[in-house]
Amino acid sequence: MNKNNYLATLALVPICFSVSPVVTAQATAGQEEEELVLEVTSPRLVRDLYETPAAVSVVNAPDIREGQQRLQLDESLDTVPGLFFQNRYNFAQNLRLSTRGFGARAPFGIRGIRIQVDGIPYTLPDGQSQIDAIDLDSAQRIEVIRGPASVQYGNAAGGVIDISTAPGDELPAGGRLRLDGGSDDYRKAAIQGNGVDGDTSGIATLSWLTFDGHREQSEAEKALFNARVARDLESGRRLTATFNALHNPKSEDPGGLTLAQAEEDPEQATALAKRLDSSQTVNQQTLGVRWEDSVVLPGQLTLDTFYTQRDFAQQLPFPGSSRIAYDRHFYGISSQYQQESMLAGLPLVWVTGLDAHHQSDDRRRYSVSIDGDITGQTQAENQSATNVAVFGQGDLALSDVLNISLGVRFDRLHMAIDDEWLQDGSDDSGNRTFREYSGVAGISYKLAPRHQVYATLGTAFESPTFTEFANPNGGGFNPELEPQQALNRELGMRGMLGAGLSYDMALFSIQVEDEILPFNVGDQTFYENAGETRRNGFELGLAWELSYAWRVTSALTLADYELRDFADEQGNDASGNAIPGLPEQLWVNELEWRGTGGRFAALEWQYVGEFYAENSNQTLVSDYWLAGLRAGDSIRMAYQTLNLYAGIRNLLDQDYFSNVRINANANRPVEDRGYFEPGPGRTFYAGLEWVF
Repeated sequence: MNKNNYLATLALVPICFSVSPVVTAQATAGQEEEELVLEVTSPRLVRDLYETPAAVSVVNAPDIREGQQRLQLDESLDTVPGLFFQNRYNFAQNLRLSTRGFGARAPFGIRGIRIQVDGIPYTLPDGQSQIDAIDLDSAQRIEVIRGPASVQYGNAAGGVIDISTAPGDELPAGGRLRLDGGSDDYRKAAIQGNGVDGDTSGIATLSWLTFDGHREQSEAEKALFNARVARDLESGRRLTATFNALHNPKSEDPGGLTLAQAEEDPEQATALAKRLDSSQTVNQQTLGVRWEDSVVLPGQLTLDTFYTQRDFAQQLPFPGSSRIAYDRHFYGISSQYQQESMLAGLPLVWVTGLDAHHQSDDRRRYSVSIDGDITGQTQAENQSATNVAVFGQGDLALSDVLNISLGVRFDRLHMAIDDEWLQDGSDDSGNRTFREYSGVAGISYKLAPRHQVYATLGTAFESPTFTEFANPNGGGFNPELEPQQALNRELGMRGMLGAGLSYDMALFSIQVEDEILPFNVGDQTFYENAGETRRNGFELGLAWELSYAWRVTSALTLADYELRDFADEQGNDASGNAIPGLPEQLWVNELEWRGTGGRFAALEWQYVGEFYAENSNQTLVSDYWLAGLRAGDSIRMAYQTLNLYAGIRNLLDQDYFSNVRINANANRPVEDRGYFEPGPGRTFYAGLEWVF
């Protein structure tokens, strides 16, 4: 097998679902075994996987695309250990993701985890992430760092999800047209084209989605456009421009049900959600430019600059001050320089860089009557956040098998509110500045060329968001709220047994001080540094190539998440309670078959353990099993291909909750709290893709 064919095979059949960052392969004639060079890029310091002292997982194009709807990230990442997804079917609230306990408290979206696409951050300086503009039809590779990544990216206590879209020169020139349909009036169309002209290459993808949803008041419409153009100016220099646009004219929100309502009719929306037509609209455009240069300096210099504009409006599913809107401008520059050097006669690979990002939101809020009429304006303010940071990290090879890694970062985060609505008699203007250091130390030891053990000690911080800064005493920022601080200890091992079995395991212990948690004053939610949490766990990923045709993948997470030294939402002592929203057992398995001519079939089943819905641990959410099946075939016609595929989700038609609104409605009796969003029963989808 020649080198090019070998690389193509590796791209289609990952060595291990969670340890599959195969980028290059080196082989020489006469070698009994190919020597693999596995690299990971998302931690900024590009390095051999078996020298990386961190839990890193990679998903390649086939697992992102093949037979998938490509609606949300959970389709691609559910076989990565340590990740827990909720809220897949409510497009107004969007996908919620937590890893090792970080992100669980977010009422919507993603919190405490860094998200970026092609070097462009989708995480704001205050730590919030919106991922509704991520185009999985364009995604080529997803890398996941589990555990603190603050040294590389700052306000990211839970880790990093780094998404790379396909460059135009890495695919055969041509195009593809894809049409999907399924249950609940699911319809999706996508068209993609790419090509190369001399030193210039380009690729563009356009998709349109409509979906009625399995519950009342769940309709969604969304269009995405993603384009990437690159030009090689000379050997060692490359300029890449990326443009992404989101048009989301409607995403309805059915609201959270009480347990009695969910049992009576899981497809209903709340009466207020229907009466107020709770929904959101979003328009967003992002432009990014990357400069890569290995000529001007001895190493590799990368500069990324970006600008994002977002218009957002939403009616929440209750009356009062519940209609919100904002215009956002988010822009910045990131730089990094990596070089190989010698230190005391030992090889050193190091990286240093600077990040400068700014966010400005012009926000309005309006009061709405129970009939849905706007009765007045209650808020007009500008929220701005500026983050400037410097970082450095290096890997020193003490021997051929032993490496140590050290890194440090300094962040200066300034957050300010300029209150432009003074008719209410108060000025809520204010500002806070945080200066945070993050550090990491790791050691990696190769037991064999394809077996590694590592240990890491790292610190991380997670700042309050603008929403969390609300002052219960009125008047600007809450002066007592501080960033939460995390200390992460991790011990891991990864490797390959023979030619067919890959493993990736990690033990982690995380202590978080000044945990930011919500409390209620009447109907309003505020936040405080309520105490400490302890998070201990074990993650195991296995991938077994039983034969050329059969593969088994398994991801197991066992964890213990505990609240310490603080009161619950009702003021009672909650020490020793479980952190809400986090199952302590997660197990995902997939059996995949690949035949000749593009045929495939995959059976997936997952177990989600029970967890609590609030800090007081009064409401236990039951565990559940879900199974899914997808299959497809290809018909080749000269230089064109027709791909056919279909899938069934929730194969056994199980009752379960796809989302639980953690700590919601804490001012109500437990039985009247709208925690629950029931998941759909058995659903079907099918589609075809014409590759030309």
